[in-house]
Amino acid sequence: MAENTKKLKITLIKSKIGAVPKNRKIVESMGFKKLNSFVILPDNACTRGQIRQISHMVKVEELD
Repeated sequence: MAENTKKLKITLIKSKIGAVPKNRKIVESMGFKKLNSFVILPDNACTRGQIRQISHMVKVEELD
């Protein structure tokens, strides 16, 4: 099987301190620990949905 799945590098650029509790849980579930940290996740519908909810808090880059 060829792994041709794209990956996303997601960087937390805004603190979760003042965020709505739902958005705070999304940030934690994605694996962020600190401000300016990044995670690499697969580019799928689930990840895109999470990004859409917290788009004001993250920066997204596509990786090949």
